[in-house]
Formats: sequence, C-alpha cells, structure tokens
Amino acid sequence: MDRSSAILDRLLGLHPRQIDLSLDRIERLLEALGRPDRRLPPAFHIAGTNGKGSTTAFLRAILEAAGNTVHVYTSPHLVRFHERIRLGAIGGGRFVDDEALADALLKVERVNDGAPITHFEITTAAAFELFASQPADYLLLEVGLGGRLDATNVIDDPLAAVITPLSLDHERFLGVTVPEIAAEKAGIIKPRRPVVTAPQPPDAMSVIERIAARKRAPLHAAGQEWLAYAEHGRLVFQDEGGLLDLPPPKLPGRHQFTNAGTAIAALRVAKLRVRAQAIEAGLTAVEWPARMQRLTNGRLVALAGDGIAELWLDGGHNPAAAVVVAEALADLEERSPRPLYLVTGMLTTKDPVGFFRPFAGLAREVVTVPVGDHEAFPPQQLAEIARSVGLTATSADSVEAALLAVGQLNRGNPPARVLICGSLYLAGQVLETNGTPPG
Repeated sequence: MDRSSAILDRLLGLHPRQIDLSLDRIERLLEALGRPDRRLPPAFHIAGTNGKGSTTAFLRAILEAAGNTVHVYTSPHLVRFHERIRLGAIGGGRFVDDEALADALLKVERVNDGAPITHFEITTAAAFELFASQPADYLLLEVGLGGRLDATNVIDDPLAAVITPLSLDHERFLGVTVPEIAAEKAGIIKPRRPVVTAPQPPDAMSVIERIAARKRAPLHAAGQEWLAYAEHGRLVFQDEGGLLDLPPPKLPGRHQFTNAGTAIAALRVAKLRVRAQAIEAGLTAVEWPARMQRLTNGRLVALAGDGIAELWLDGGHNPAAAVVVAEALADLEERSPRPLYLVTGMLTTKDPVGFFRPFAGLAREVVTVPVGDHEAFPPQQLAEIARSVGLTATSADSVEAALLAVGQLNRGNPPARVLICGSLYLAGQVLETNGTPPG
C-alpha cells in the first residue's frame, strides 16, 4: 500500500458525512496553515456538470504547448488518488508522487488537530499546500461539487471563472432544477473578474447572467461573445479578437469542439498571449482518459478477441453526457458502420432511464455489470431499466464476462463496437483491470 493510502483512509473518519457543503471548515484550516490558497499561481476556476475535465485538459495542453508550467487539480480520480494533483514541470506536468502527497497530508492532518472536516476539504487543503510550495505559471482548479460552497471556492481573484455545460446531476446536494444547479455553479463568479460560459440551457443562462451582473463580472458567453464550431472537419473559433481556423480536437465527439472552444475563450478572456501554433499543438496533443477513450491494448482488449473490433470507454453518467456520447457514436457509425453494444454499470444516485434513452435505436444490446464496492444498481435491475426504454438487455457478473457475452451475441460480421460506460468508478476499474491506468 502507498504511504499516502493509509493517511487518506484515516482522514475519512474526521467527519461523519463525506459530502457536507460549507466553506467554514476549510477556511479555518487554511488560516491555520498560513493561507496557502493566497500563494497559488494565477488560476482558472472551472465548474460545470459535463465537460469540466475535458475543458481543463484542453487548457493544460494549450498552456503547456506554449511553454508554460501548469498545476492541475481535478476530481474524482480513476485509479489512484494521485491523479487529482498534477504538479507543473518544464516539458509537461506529472502526478504528485507518494512521498510528497503523504508529507502534505500529514501536515494538514496535524494542523487540523482532529477537528471535523470532510475528506475533500482536507485533501484540497493538502493540494493547495503542494501547489503553493512549488512554482508554476498557472493553476487549473476544477470544482469538486457545485461551486458556491465547494472547497475550491476560497480563491478570490481567478484569471477567469469557467462554466461548462449545465444539466441535472447531484440533485441531492445542488437542487432539483437546472436554475437551482446553475446558481450553485455560478457561485464561483467573483466580483469584476471575467466569466466564460459554454452553451447553456436558457433557464441556466439567465441565472448566470443575473449573478454576473450583480457582481459586475464581465460575461463572455458562447454564441454571443465567442463562437466555436466544426466546419469541413476543422474547428473554427471566433471572438472580438478575430477568427482562428484550427485542426479538430484530438478528443472524439462533437461536444469536444465546444469544450475546446470554451478553453480557448478562457485563455483569450484572461488576455494570455498564446500563439495560434500553441493552440493547434494543444488541440492535437490533448489527453483525457475515460472520455470516449479508445482502448487499443491491454488485458481487456486481448480478452475481447476477434469478435470485437473496437473497445471504447467513457465515464459519463448523466442524461446530458449520454446525449453527447450517443452523438459521437452515431458519427462513428456513419463513418464506419459496426454493431454497437453497451457494457454499463451505474450508481443508484444516477438516472438510468435518462441515460439509456439516447441509445435507443443506436445500440444493438446492453450488457449490464456491477460497479465494484459502490452503491450501484444490481445488473439484473439495470437490465430491466434498459429494456423499459426499448433496448435489448442482459446482465453479467463482470466486465470480462460482459465482453465474452458480446462475443457470443455478435456472431456475424462486421465485428462489434463496444462502449463501456455509465460510471467514472466503473471506468477506473476498467483502466486498472486493463493495465492502462492514467499516467
């Protein structure tokens, strides 16, 4: 076991509830630590329901292509906690090593002195300690949950607040309507600091506009102050600074044109002088695991055998994510027709009906699987839910068994295209089992 793993497990006992949104506890801890949050590099603060991680990945890839060092804070992790904290370095950042992480965790644990604090809050404080102690040109700070009361929302002077597409998710904590969720996400907007927003539902956009106006924060909205769209297979970006004709993003799917555009808009709004060549290089070099990721080697790929031509992985877990993934798969089908099978596991906090509906008429069959030790739908129940929206579905005891089942179900030609989807936890388990963890 890593030295940090035992510390992380111990920190789970400091608060009876894993999620308890508040800024009081982390403000107290940061004060006791000497306010490392006030010694951070210039930061982009990123919130949203879908696309946060991809937008952050585009920002990092472009900034690094321009020769900058970039700290990155994201969550959740896929395989190891260390993935959440990337420390900037010349030539590209790296995940925090175990010794440095363990030392930071022990420091914040000692200073916290047993006071109640959530796991995310105390690990965020440790991340701030690491980011403040090592120089970098920029920090990309992704919100954990919501925005207004998220532990990352202690920074008060970001280069820009960035809000990616909003939809229903985490209703237990953020509200049961899109406007309520938008109010929580827009809580990262700071007085007189610029805001960049991706395309939003009208009822979400009106909330963002109202909060930005109240805080006198300059708002740069997709479709108004900037545009990003696909044309002849390329990405066209346009704002008041001019037009950029760029290569398509390396990450597949139409939605990645939007995410890339949001990243470019944020860089330009922050008045960073990033040359077009760096933007092009970042778009074509970007990596972001478990977001329409093609698995081309590893244990599961070998297990899939000749009956499965393509194995894809995506951690999207809500209806809005399912829509954009289904669109990406429909585009693949148009270019290269193959029978599509889904291997799906979902947590009980998610909306499986809404998730499965976009795949009706697109997927030939769904094979449902468990999601490790998490509170997930039993595979048989999840298969019944898939059938309720018109999909053919069966269940399996594991991803390995599901892939073998697809091989039996798809006996014809051409070989199948398989998407493993429905949960970031499932995606992490797949990458670990496959032997291809993020690196």
